[in-house]
Amino acid sequence: MKREDKKIVIDSLTEQIRNASHFYLTDISELNAAATSLLRRACFKENIQIVVAKNTLLNKALEQVKEEYKEFNSILTGNTSIMFSDVANAPAKLIKDFRKKHKKPLLKAAYVEESVYIGDNQLDALVAIKSKNELIGDVIGLLQSPAKNVISALQSGGQILTGVLKTLSEKGE
Repeated sequence: MKREDKKIVIDSLTEQIRNASHFYLTDISELNAAATSLLRRACFKENIQIVVAKNTLLNKALEQVKEEYKEFNSILTGNTSIMFSDVANAPAKLIKDFRKKHKKPLLKAAYVEESVYIGDNQLDALVAIKSKNELIGDVIGLLQSPAKNVISALQSGGQILTGVLKTLSEKGE
């Protein structure tokens, strides 16, 4: 690969990393063509962009973006693919689901919510991270809960009062 081509790849990776709020570094080696195609389709379906890059070029791109990415230097060995996503836990869920039928991808590292996660043992923690939409849903549910309790109590109180009045009217006859 020529020096100019390498610069283009590094610049492209740098731009993608800068624009991504979350990204995962994974190992998809040893996946055959059919499994790789399935993984790419699953990524497309979940709006996750997957890119395979040489470790040296990826390392240079990471160095250009942020100082805290230096932690990734030690894991940049072997084959590395990068999953870019706007949803923090989407790649982790995809990886976990895909591994039900395949041995890979393995999680090397992830940058999620301004935190660095290193190692495949962090996958469950990443799956547990709630997305923005899930958090909004939880907050709305919490806000609706007291109102639902009041309405429920008022409705059940009305039914009790109706039952008492009906019993009293039947006794009076």
